[in-house]
Amino acid sequence: MPSLVLLLWFTLCAEQDIRHRRIADTLTVGAGVLALVCLFSTGHTWIGSSMVEAAAALVLSMALTLPGYLNGRLSCGEVKLLWALALASDSSHLIGTLIGGIIALVLWVFVTPLIWQRLSIRYRRKAVYLDPNAATVLPLTPFLLAGFVLTLFWLS
Repeated sequence: MPSLVLLLWFTLCAEQDIRHRRIADTLTVGAGVLALVCLFSTGHTWIGSSMVEAAAALVLSMALTLPGYLNGRLSCGEVKLLWALALASDSSHLIGTLIGGIIALVLWVFVTPLIWQRLSIRYRRKAVYLDPNAATVLPLTPFLLAGFVLTLFWLS
């Protein structure tokens, strides 16, 4: 059940990132605050990891995301999303999400040019930021969602 709630939250964040190329603070900061409340009230993370594991995941998340944010490669919403995920889970989920997200992004870059024109116009209008021909940077959250789903299957 806790994984399902995290999956729903991650899906909402990915949907916002796909449509608007930004994630609302109410989703990222709100989830981070709820994760902290859960952590301090129960002594463990949302998925049941220890407080030490959550702290290690948060430090790891900061170490991995801050350079990308400072270089302009990651948006602030993506950084806050990964910090909230670190507070709600553990380092295994965080690393698995990042590795799976990178794999999904590489697959998207290579496969999408072959199938993008075959997709319906309605879908392409809704997912305009995922267009492989656009000069903009792709939103990272949908690929992180794919990595999170793969991680849930891998660790279950």
